[in-house]
Amino acid sequence: MTYEPQLLGFLCNWCSYAGADLAGVSRIQYAPNLRVIRVMCSGRVDPVFILEAFLKGVDGVLVLGCHLGDCHYISGNYEAVIKMELLDKILGFSGFSERLRLDWVSASEGNRFAQVVNEFTEKVRNLGPSPIKDKNQKAEITDELKAIKSALSDIRLRALVARKRSITTEGNVYEEIVPEEEYNKLLEQAINDEYLRHKILVKIKNKGKSVPEISKEINVKPNKVLEHIVYLKSRGLVDFDIINDIIPTFISIQED
Repeated sequence: MTYEPQLLGFLCNWCSYAGADLAGVSRIQYAPNLRVIRVMCSGRVDPVFILEAFLKGVDGVLVLGCHLGDCHYISGNYEAVIKMELLDKILGFSGFSERLRLDWVSASEGNRFAQVVNEFTEKVRNLGPSPIKDKNQKAEITDELKAIKSALSDIRLRALVARKRSITTEGNVYEEIVPEEEYNKLLEQAINDEYLRHKILVKIKNKGKSVPEISKEINVKPNKVLEHIVYLKSRGLVDFDIINDIIPTFISIQED
């Protein structure tokens, strides 16, 4: 029996959803695997929504919006690009980036809608079921996706993403325009840092652990783990017992 993937699609109201409707009324054949959520704009698709879908076992997520330059809200789809680029980078840690696609379909492109859905369905079919459906991998994959979801909810990453277009095109509060390449490096470092910090938080959520234990579980050197723990401590997110004057070894979630 051929494996059939479960796909979720976020379609903007003005273009891609209308394109899907046109495909339907025109009786254009396409794979029936996609379940659709209509949103007013692709720019309103929060990456956290997509992580929630993956955590629930969805095999692939498709985000469709208006073609660049044709957004009903002028720049909404440009915001979608920034968000999905962020998501693609951070999903790379878990191997789920291949299960996400951002594309553009206009209201008059029923054939293109069918083509995109068929292509994505075939790609995910070849990838196979989501790893979270494998009982031998579920616990580890779930921790991975929860860490990513938590990182994407962090105010630092959200602020960097929200301000990227304005800072790289209009300038900051000092009217200084930051080159996009420089801003991307800052964003990439923030992605790496927040991912590891939230992975640490996931690992100690139910039980306190030592630095060596955490280091082994997330495959990061103890000194780097310690750096992130000190940062989390400064934010009041973790607590630790001091075994000696140098190394805090037993880490747990800070109680409110």
